[in-house]
Amino acid sequence: MQTTPQRNQLFVASCLALLVTSLSFGIRAGILERLGVQFNLDNAQLGTIAATAFWGFPLAVIIGGFVVDIIGMKRLLAIAFLFHLAGIVLTIFAGGYWSLFLSTLLVGIANGTVEAACNPLVATVYSDNKTTKLNHFHLWFPGGIFIGTLIVYFLDKAGVGWQVQVGLMLIPTLLYGLMFSKLQFPVTERVASGVSTADMYRELLRPLFLVMIVLMFGTAITELFTGQWIDVLLKNVSDNAILLLTIETGIMVIGRGFAGPVVHKFSPTGVLLISAVLSAAGLYLLGHTTGNMLFVGAIIFGMGVCYFWPTMIGFVAENLPKTGAVGLNLMGGAGMFAVSVYTIFMGGYYDKLVADKTPAGDTSAAALAEAKKAAGPEVLNATLIIPIVLTVAFATLLFYMRSKKITKEEAAPML
Repeated sequence: MQTTPQRNQLFVASCLALLVTSLSFGIRAGILERLGVQFNLDNAQLGTIAATAFWGFPLAVIIGGFVVDIIGMKRLLAIAFLFHLAGIVLTIFAGGYWSLFLSTLLVGIANGTVEAACNPLVATVYSDNKTTKLNHFHLWFPGGIFIGTLIVYFLDKAGVGWQVQVGLMLIPTLLYGLMFSKLQFPVTERVASGVSTADMYRELLRPLFLVMIVLMFGTAITELFTGQWIDVLLKNVSDNAILLLTIETGIMVIGRGFAGPVVHKFSPTGVLLISAVLSAAGLYLLGHTTGNMLFVGAIIFGMGVCYFWPTMIGFVAENLPKTGAVGLNLMGGAGMFAVSVYTIFMGGYYDKLVADKTPAGDTSAAALAEAKKAAGPEVLNATLIIPIVLTVAFATLLFYMRSKKITKEEAAPML
């Protein structure tokens, strides 16, 4: 492990940068419906705007992953700061579809750049405890969404406009930019350990890494698509749909805070299997119940998706360390790319469901509300297939990793 005297300060600044990323998700989820009304956008357009953040993210995280070893993590985070600043300011002054599209793209690029630098940074400065510290770092993703949804909820009640809500993101942006500018950074773990670029690329082609990329598609969609669209999909089912996201992310914050003992007890693959089972159960309740049972569904779903993202990245960091920063960032990029494609597709699917469920010739607000009330849960039901498939996949992965461990232990006495 490299000696990094400032690793605690680097970790705090990384958490602030991730807080901006997550605030953008939480606040956007809370104001998405309002943006549609104010700028006369349909659900397909809203889906495209929301998806822009998700495909801006993989674009940045993958490019960042390839250049971080060359330009260093500090320069990459300076780029993230500039894109965050530009994206937030442009969102505040947005005037329609294209300005919202561009501003969301800029924020998405900034978010991806933060992950491209901070995931390898945390894995490097805490190389002795990667999965746990990555969970603690990623605690601030649901934490920021939790804070963001509360900002939207209470400021809406106070009659404060969405532009002010978005503008509040400038505070942590300026703080993390200032902190990082004063800190010294180590080189990435791969560079410090002397793993060559050729060896890194060979590791990226290993079957286990390719399987983890595919599984990342499913875990990211299950967590992020549901979180980003829950207010839109269930707005006509519950009067407090945004609070469902608040509860879900609150559970995730608590869970990631206790990641250490959980990961050590069940192993990363065991945690991923349990997560898939709980995600499927929670998503089922969200799509098949009403009233207070929706909040039960949100709690179970939050418990399920809690460990997905950081444990997937931690699994690669621990079991495929030679993939380096590129491997970690390809995982994040793959997840966000999958969410972007799925979000665009589901935005159109939701519009089609609403149209099919609206009585012919009836354009009243009541008829539209009833159609949306029926359509939202159907989108969640379609998404339910993903964590069910993940349950089977992670059970297989758990069996594979345990058999691999047993084989190593049997071979040890002969060495």
